[in-house]
Amino acid sequence: MLMLYFRKKRVIMKKIFLLSLLVNSLFASKVSFEVLGSGGPEIDGRASTSYILWIDNKARLIVDMGSGSMLRFEQSKAKLEDLEAVVLTHLHIDHSVDLPAFVKAGYFSKRRKSLDIIAPDGNEFFPSCSEFLNDLFGKNGAYRYMQDVLTKESDSFEIIPVNIKKETKREYKDFSLSFIRVHHGIVPALAVLIYVKNKTILISGDTNDANHNLEKLAQNVNLFVAHHAIAQNARGYATHLHMSPFIIAKVAKKIKAKKLLLTHRMKRTITKENETLRTIKTIYKGKIIFAEDRMKMEI
Repeated sequence: MLMLYFRKKRVIMKKIFLLSLLVNSLFASKVSFEVLGSGGPEIDGRASTSYILWIDNKARLIVDMGSGSMLRFEQSKAKLEDLEAVVLTHLHIDHSVDLPAFVKAGYFSKRRKSLDIIAPDGNEFFPSCSEFLNDLFGKNGAYRYMQDVLTKESDSFEIIPVNIKKETKREYKDFSLSFIRVHHGIVPALAVLIYVKNKTILISGDTNDANHNLEKLAQNVNLFVAHHAIAQNARGYATHLHMSPFIIAKVAKKIKAKKLLLTHRMKRTITKENETLRTIKTIYKGKIIFAEDRMKMEI
């Protein structure tokens, strides 16, 4: 009788365990990553750099707002009301120019909650995030007619500048972000690591990784988003700004990336992508994907 009791108990416990697995799978969060813009600063039919983090079919984070990203955002059916934060990896035009358009659109949305705008601290060549927003919307800014967006009394919602001076982490309801400064010539620039539901996404931003900070920030990432703006045979100043395919491959291998997404595609690289693939595959053995506008990947 005692043996029969324990046998029945094991069967019941097993059924409870299997049921819990089924429930968890049914209600597990869905995480997706969408490329709004896969191009650079050229006129080439692509939107400039921009990405959305989707969680349970809601756009929770946007990283970079290059030219055309506003249109792609609309096409994706994302809502400004759902965003928890905005990250600008640096303040080059092809990564930030559509920000005022997003803010203006917010006036016509139902959003009332404040929104963090995260960007690097400045230097003598580039403004900090707070200076940048003030230059746009401040009392003497280019769009001074909307200066209320820098206050809690905004007619739509307040935008809050967050200056990133050093390696740091920020927590949000559905995800967390880790930042580290990366080398991009004289330009203050960030790489960002996204943690969401036990998944990680590393976005290199524009960098040549001269300080090897990408490897310091992340390990065993589910997706490595690398900006592929120069070919392997590139020479001159561009190599001080961007990673060659060889360097991208070395980083992808070191951080043990499960997938590599090559974006920030430009005319000078698109014609040499077969060569890029050959170079990367000699070092990195994971899956390699070339980004397209509106490409959406489940993480």
